Amino acid sequence: MSGTEARGRFVWYELMTTDPDAAVDFYSKVIGWGTALWEGGTTPYTVWLNGETPVGGVMALPEEVKAVGAPPNWMAYVATPDIDATAKQVTELGGTVHHPPTDIPNEGRFAVLADPQGAVFAALTPAGETPGREGLPQQGEFSWHELATTDYEAALDFYQTLFGWDRAEANDMGELGIYQVFGRKGASLGGIYNKPAEIPGPPMWLYYTMVDDVHRVAQKVKENGGQILNGPMEVPGGDWVAVCQDPQGAIFAIHSTKHGG
Repeated sequence: MSGTEARGRFVWYELMTTDPDAAVDFYSKVIGWGTALWEGGTTPYTVWLNGETPVGGVMALPEEVKAVGAPPNWMAYVATPDIDATAKQVTELGGTVHHPPTDIPNEGRFAVLADPQGAVFAALTPAGETPGREGLPQQGEFSWHELATTDYEAALDFYQTLFGWDRAEANDMGELGIYQVFGRKGASLGGIYNKPAEIPGPPMWLYYTMVDDVHRVAQKVKENGGQILNGPMEVPGGDWVAVCQDPQGAIFAIHSTKHGG
């Protein structure tokens, strides 16, 4: 699938961490991913494998990222047909270009960006076939993308303009406000909401991985040195989720369907 057809699809998930080897050990035991070494660039890069399918990568937290106080974190890449035009548009829309468009040998061209509220993400124009796939997420794949921000309406407007995402249902969570679901081509991708004051830090994206049983995997998170920050809890529709933190400090979430929860 070309970058134009895949516009707005989440296609790659990258963990930047202080201890890549320890992170590989943790996620291999907790999620069940394998790894492979990609040697196409100037520095070796470890790829996450779900079965035989690449879903993302892991790398050491760059010194320039550490220097601004960023902790270990997960960052997703969204497909775009023209990364240079996308980076320019981000600036025009009030966002920030943290890392300008740069070539990845034989793979494409990417940039690290931030929306006007400050949440960081990346965009990718692939050189060939776009990573990832369409359709319902399977076990070991990323199933939900959640943005905690300071102005959910403005954030959705930004991403709609940039990636063509659809506005789906808006769920009233009472004191927590509106949880705005967004999607693409009729399929839900995630939700955006205004983060409450008790959630520390700037606006940020949180990525959910599909597992067979949130309760079982949450126990494995704790057994392997991670923490459960919230949950496991049932969400509307009967699925189960939990928000976790790996031993190096990166925050991630897990998700199972009501049949597997």
